[in-house]
Amino acid sequence: MTLPDLHLLVGSYTATGGGNATGISIVGPGQSAGEATLVASTVAVLDDPSFLAVSGDRVYAVSETTDGGVHAFRRSGSALEHLWDAPAGGDAPCHVRVDPSGALVVTNYVSGTVTAVSLEAAESYAASVSASDGIVGGTTATAPAADGMASGHGIAGRGTGVSAALPDAAVATVLLPDATGPVGDRQEGPHAHQSIATPAGTVLVADLGGDALHEFRVVADAASVSIEPLRVHHLTPGSGPRHMAWFDGDLVVAGELDGRVYRMRRDESGSLREVCAAAAFDGPVDTSLLSHVEVDEHGIVTVAVRGRDQIVVFDASGGGLRFVGSASAGGVWPRHFARVPGYLLVANQMSDAVAVLPVGADGVPGDAVGQIAVGSPTCIIPLQER
Repeated sequence: MTLPDLHLLVGSYTATGGGNATGISIVGPGQSAGEATLVASTVAVLDDPSFLAVSGDRVYAVSETTDGGVHAFRRSGSALEHLWDAPAGGDAPCHVRVDPSGALVVTNYVSGTVTAVSLEAAESYAASVSASDGIVGGTTATAPAADGMASGHGIAGRGTGVSAALPDAAVATVLLPDATGPVGDRQEGPHAHQSIATPAGTVLVADLGGDALHEFRVVADAASVSIEPLRVHHLTPGSGPRHMAWFDGDLVVAGELDGRVYRMRRDESGSLREVCAAAAFDGPVDTSLLSHVEVDEHGIVTVAVRGRDQIVVFDASGGGLRFVGSASAGGVWPRHFARVPGYLLVANQMSDAVAVLPVGADGVPGDAVGQIAVGSPTCIIPLQER
């Protein structure tokens, strides 16, 4: 079967985090053993870029390390031009997202902190630093690699490029309230995992360690950024909320630690309350850990289960969470996935590959029709060609 014409950015773990990648990879058409195929090559060399976000021609990556950072690039075709760096505001940043407020929101797992970076301030400051150094926009990786795609580009001491230390006012960090949960080895304190924008214009942050969703107001302008705590929404003890998605005004939450998917709805007070929950699998949880969750416009909920290496599908269109089916993830330890027309692309971290799974009308994937070799993949972003 011919693979779809895909253009992807893939985040991964490098040797620093026990992985096999060398940085951010780009995937596109190439040649292997004389046949047309999909080929991955490194376009930015940095430690543990485990999560990425794309907005227009901008690419943002965390470096999930102790005292981690966030890095900004400009994409042109298959090249990334390094623009600026900022502190993540904590240890092990594991998620980054461009918020409608104009801020880049970063969640730091180990330290339980949330950081917002004013994108307007960051871009302005980095441009001024480039101009004062006689550099226009940094340097660009354009040399072709052996497979015909762009070669890697080092940053932040790992190669050439502009590294701008942003003004203090352009970065704000808050610490989640001290909290624990019943899963002692995972819930000894707050662990910020993912952020998501709300229909009300606020930001929700999943705290895996405290079984809670923290709601903030983020305000960013050309000079500064602020994070204002608003309220805390509590989940079932031991659920360990990881990733979230909206559907029809309700919030769908993947409970990493209890293997359940939750549907939540705001009550008259503004608090998010559980409407229903459904188990993603039968039997004990053990090392079966939910990871990413998405919901399409028809209410098809897709969630990945590490340990069991499955993709599980529910239907939320009827107001609940009806189990539809499950299938193989096409590899080991499905940490993240992305949907493209007709296919589900699964980042199987321990298989060093992205599996290409065809998807039926019910949302349940079929057997993998291809594997794209990428070291320790942890995040997949489909690209619109520029």
